[in-house]
Amino acid sequence: MEEKRRLTRSGNGMIAGVCSGIADYMDWDPTLVRVGYILLSVFTVFAGLLGYVVLWIVMPREA
Repeated sequence: MEEKRRLTRSGNGMIAGVCSGIADYMDWDPTLVRVGYILLSVFTVFAGLLGYVVLWIVMPREA
């Protein structure tokens, strides 16, 4: 039976662990996710900051 994965904030994050949690869930490099987040935030007039704060509140901590 397949193990059910959950999206959680990582314990090794730079600020809140949101980007590294997403990278762990998707099996991506955390640095690439962080760079992508910064580019997304800059090109959307920092709307990514609001999304980051929402994910920080909504995503549970890693167990």
